Amino acid sequence: MTRRARKRVAVLISGRGSNMASLIAAAINPSFPAEIVGVVSNRADARGLEIAGTHGIATKVVSARDYDGREAHDAAIHEALAEMKAEIVCLAGYMRLLTPDFVQKWKGRMINIHPALLPNFRGLDTHARALATGVRIHGCTVHFVTPEMDDGPIIAQAAVPVLIGDTEETLSARVLKMEHRLYPRALKLLAEGRVRMSNGAAVFTNVADESGETAIVSPGERQR
Repeated sequence: MTRRARKRVAVLISGRGSNMASLIAAAINPSFPAEIVGVVSNRADARGLEIAGTHGIATKVVSARDYDGREAHDAAIHEALAEMKAEIVCLAGYMRLLTPDFVQKWKGRMINIHPALLPNFRGLDTHARALATGVRIHGCTVHFVTPEMDDGPIIAQAAVPVLIGDTEETLSARVLKMEHRLYPRALKLLAEGRVRMSNGAAVFTNVADESGETAIVSPGERQR
């Protein structure tokens, strides 16, 4: 049986790139259906660039300060992704809003991870807002990217408890561990063609694998 070619994935980052690193770690396994072929950052000082470089992954800095407006900047990013022959784009802590034209070019092929259980707590400061609201369950979401911020169809979510005495730092650390497990699983679904975006929804096909694992809800170890 001929193995299907691995999907070429580029990652957009702005900072430390910890979720990028989790994708790279998953893709080291040759059986993983995607390979990380490039990393693009809007910041030259993003720590994730060094991590990607140590793995021999092509990197490129596309600074917004070098372009006249968001459209020109996003066009340069699109050109960089085309040079990398990317088929899928993963946003991993990319801290700029993308233009509708750019999003349209990558419709159904661009995903993002957000540190909250969408549709709750879109935007920034999710952990502080969760604590202030008093929710007892928090988590993270991988979703398709659409022009509206943090509003695309949901691919996968993982939940963690909000413990009595939690601070923003302790809750953030608990969610981040889940992010690192969830993002590769969601990318795997997309790369294998087991999820796609259609008519504004995430459509799943043959989600359960041979082990019966769905990779949809709360993967991970028991929370203490």
